Amino acid sequence: MKEFLLDCSLEELGRIVTPPYRAKQIFQWVYQRYVSDFGDISTLPKAVRAELNERFTLNAVSIAAKQKSVDESEKYLFRLADDHTIEAVLLLMREAQEDGDRVTRQAQWTICVSTQVGCKIGCAFCMTAKGGFKRDLSAGEIVAQVLAIKRDRQIPPEKSLNVVYMGMGEPLDNLENVAKAIGILSCEFGLHISPRRQTLSTSGISPKIETLGKMNLGVLLAISLHAIDDETRSKLMPINKAYNIESIIDATRRFPIDLRKRMMFEYLMIKGVNDSIDCARKLVKLLNPLRAKVNLIAFNPREESNFERPDRASMEAFQRFLLDCGVLCVIRQSRGIDIDAACGQLRERLSPLLRHTVS
Repeated sequence: MKEFLLDCSLEELGRIVTPPYRAKQIFQWVYQRYVSDFGDISTLPKAVRAELNERFTLNAVSIAAKQKSVDESEKYLFRLADDHTIEAVLLLMREAQEDGDRVTRQAQWTICVSTQVGCKIGCAFCMTAKGGFKRDLSAGEIVAQVLAIKRDRQIPPEKSLNVVYMGMGEPLDNLENVAKAIGILSCEFGLHISPRRQTLSTSGISPKIETLGKMNLGVLLAISLHAIDDETRSKLMPINKAYNIESIIDATRRFPIDLRKRMMFEYLMIKGVNDSIDCARKLVKLLNPLRAKVNLIAFNPREESNFERPDRASMEAFQRFLLDCGVLCVIRQSRGIDIDAACGQLRERLSPLLRHTVS
């Protein structure tokens, strides 16, 4: 079976091809010119192209399905070489503005990528765990999601964007491959996405938060908190029984962040579960030792869930309480409500059909 070229860092590829400078050429053609066939790399001798084609493939992921929202968000279902499927989402965070023929403000995009096929965490509000955990993604399979979406949407290679490791899977449960993907994505001869534009979202594996901090990759960290006490959080996120809130807060205190930045906490608001002002009061007390930013996210409803989406008024009251107490808090704008945008939804709905169509 051929190796996936996107699994190679620039340094690794430089040890394979000769002379080593050809690795930079290959990276530029693949990541900056979006070629999907070694034969199209015209600056390489035919013998080198043939050698690459013999050993590597550029196409270990393919688009199995897409859904586009009215807000321009787009959900991608990718098929891997072993016929497993994963999801990624392209989010339009800010629209471009034009004044006549002149663009006065560029569009701002974020790509949310998966790090595993399935997930071991088993959060009560997430569809990903329903299909069970299959395997970790390789670094190249993570990188390929970003490259495939940029190519599919014809986003210019030089156009920078944000990457969030917040799709299917727990990034810290696949830390080695995620760390390698961060490096490949940030390579100046590739997509050149600064680590400061990459955010790793974790459900809170405390020891690995510390490991990530020691690696000093320069990425931002977002903690999926979702509750203010261990009893509630353990019901929502069983992993809390192993790594409770206290251990997570303790690990985040030691995580290195830019002095201009804040530690981010994701708080999924569920009606009647964690959306009261009393919860807001306890959250302020919990985060008091940290320079924190809280992102409030409304639960994205689905037919199979008993959870309900909170109303806007309760979210705004929750936000105002935090702001009045000096905690930076924003309400994350919901996107993709009209499509299967939440983690695992599109994969779960289409899995029977995809299995049927596998040859």
